[in-house]
Amino acid sequence: MSVANLCHRLQPQVSARTAAGFAEVLRRLGAPLQVAVAGRIKSGKSTLVNALIGRRVAPTDIGECTRLVTRFQYGTVDRVEIVFTDGRKQVLPFAADGMIPAELGVDIEQVSHIEAYLTNAVLQGMTVIDTPGLGSLDAASVSRTEQLLGAAKHRKEEDDEEGSDELDDTSRSAVAGAEAVLYVVTQGVRADDQQALAAFTAATASREAGPVNAIAVLNKADTIAPESVEGAGSDVWKAATLLAEKQASTLKPRVADVLPVIGLIAESAESGGFTSADAEALRQLADLDDDVLQTMLISADIFTSWECDVPAGTRLRLLEKLDLFGVSHAVEAIRKEPEITAGALRRSLLDASGLEAVRQRLSVVFAARADGIKAAAALASVTALAHASADPAERQRVHDAIEVLLAKPEAHQLRLLEALTLVASGAVDMPEDLSEEVLRVGSNADIGAQLGKPGAPRRELAAHALERAGWWRSFASFGATPAQSRVAHVVHRAYFLIWQQVREPQS
Repeated sequence: MSVANLCHRLQPQVSARTAAGFAEVLRRLGAPLQVAVAGRIKSGKSTLVNALIGRRVAPTDIGECTRLVTRFQYGTVDRVEIVFTDGRKQVLPFAADGMIPAELGVDIEQVSHIEAYLTNAVLQGMTVIDTPGLGSLDAASVSRTEQLLGAAKHRKEEDDEEGSDELDDTSRSAVAGAEAVLYVVTQGVRADDQQALAAFTAATASREAGPVNAIAVLNKADTIAPESVEGAGSDVWKAATLLAEKQASTLKPRVADVLPVIGLIAESAESGGFTSADAEALRQLADLDDDVLQTMLISADIFTSWECDVPAGTRLRLLEKLDLFGVSHAVEAIRKEPEITAGALRRSLLDASGLEAVRQRLSVVFAARADGIKAAAALASVTALAHASADPAERQRVHDAIEVLLAKPEAHQLRLLEALTLVASGAVDMPEDLSEEVLRVGSNADIGAQLGKPGAPRRELAAHALERAGWWRSFASFGATPAQSRVAHVVHRAYFLIWQQVREPQS
């Protein structure tokens, strides 16, 4: 890894403080990609975290823990660590229900964040960070979230202690942020949602969130009224899909995509919350007259208060796990296939939740290019650490080393991520059609998607890549502004490398 080599080489040549920052950058380069799940209060972030991990560990009811940042990472032993602002740590076991304890038994004003270690295969490739709701609760909670996302505007403090190897606030912020974000929205995208995404600066050249390192999900898709979305008819999921497409247009280019999901159903189906007893209760509901059941499904109050053979407490439990949409979907599946097993019913609910599409998009946007995202975030941290240095010679030394690194052919992925961010953030103004092309080439891992020709044969992909490589080279030399030319050269190189990869082998 070229960024790692840069850090190793520069460590003996910089101050103790900057060297300590480089050490943290090196640690992060060797760790799994850190994905922060962010959004407003009550958007269902923690429920989605549980679904992604496949285990109900993140508290979903408002309490002490929901006011703190919690990092879920892989460990050989399940445990919870409370990390205090002074660096102390206190180990706790998980609660009897398998979740992080609702009450920590400490002064949370003195707590920096929580580290949760789980023997969970999902976390071997990705650290998931649950954050307090933005625009919510209290200023301290929001501040913790902003610091983790790299959004806080830290005041640089002078350190009078000569030769201290402690990082100051500015430097610590530069190396502490998440590298990618999964942003959770509900039916209405609000101004502070856009502001939160705009403030996400921890990755990709210390600029803003973009299609390389950010996707959004439209959670609680089952609560959308189909009649409120033009073209949806009476189909709830179609309404959610259309609304997600509209939100993607609103949030563009800060996110790669907006995908509908029903976090509650996903959590219940994926984390063991849905049981054979639940399946049996749903079978009993499926045996009711259709008119009766349709009346019960009008509202939660009617569903739980209606007189029928299924106990009210059982119906309440189903409602808490699946809500009305999930109950209706399960009953329909049972009526279509009366012999369906509890396991198959669980899988049907999981399919209906939309979680698999979110996981696939996470894989394409984040996992497939984790090394590139981490390298870009690391380079941003190195740059920020250099800027925070009081020594002009040190700043210049690091700057020169970065320029040398970016000139190397193997650093092309970093240059592509930088070019993408320059265009996505508006720092380099491009005609709309060219901006779309840069975003497509830079924010997809699949070659067909990069070229806008998914499923096309290799020969067609190769011909198109070569044609676009030639076009961007001409644009860089004739007609582009200096800033546009810099981006155009990178895009030309991207197309040329794609052509080399997909061209037919010569006989």
